[in-house]
Amino acid sequence: MLRALYTAALGMRAQQLGVDTIAHNLANANTTAFKRARMEFQDLFYQLVPVVPEQRDQRTPPAALELGHGVQAVATARSFLQGSLLETGNPLDLALMGDGFFQIERPDGTIVYTRDGSFTLNENGEIVTSTGLPLAGRFTIPPEADSVTIGADGVILVTLHGQSQSIQVGQIELARFINPEGLRPIGGNLYEATPSSGEPILGVPGADGLGTIKQGFLEQSNVDVVQEMVNLIVAQRAYEINTKMVQTTDELWSMTNNIKR
Repeated sequence: MLRALYTAALGMRAQQLGVDTIAHNLANANTTAFKRARMEFQDLFYQLVPVVPEQRDQRTPPAALELGHGVQAVATARSFLQGSLLETGNPLDLALMGDGFFQIERPDGTIVYTRDGSFTLNENGEIVTSTGLPLAGRFTIPPEADSVTIGADGVILVTLHGQSQSIQVGQIELARFINPEGLRPIGGNLYEATPSSGEPILGVPGADGLGTIKQGFLEQSNVDVVQEMVNLIVAQRAYEINTKMVQTTDELWSMTNNIKR
């Protein structure tokens, strides 16, 4: 009966992690370009229980007598399905249509990745994220620019005051990964490359399997609130069943202890 208690406790722990993941998804239902996560579970090792000699005969049994030891959470899988687009009209709001990530430069010079295209300008005219990190390439918009146009291919054009011809000030490059689910989320809508994700494959938007850029739009979260609520109910019921198993095992244990009385 001790095995049943530990198995139920492991089940409660696993479902609690699942509920925590669902809560994180729901909390970020309105976060720009947020990608929903789900907890993946695996059963634990099995103990082979020997069959007593009296039960053996000359025939080979079709299956062994095994007892499992519960469940464990093994991974958090992230869905990178395209979120819906929200039109903002802001020329520095960029949405990615298809595969790819914007490259963001950190203060130490390392590159991280995001699909959050809510960019703005800093005091130097550089295109930066809402937290002030520059877009890789450090594109600068002149202060005398009347308009900024960013094409689907990532070309940045500006029209200076008093001029009719646009000039190119940069070309945005995107990155994609063989296994984007292997990226490590670090907060702030940013991801780090890992050995699981593979090295970034760089290219111009619209080429080599990369998506295109849509100016004046933002990608919304791909969290389906209704589905998350259903998942929450399922996890709650599974947790409840495991607590019931703890209660039942405790009652059986109590009955066994009272046999001599």
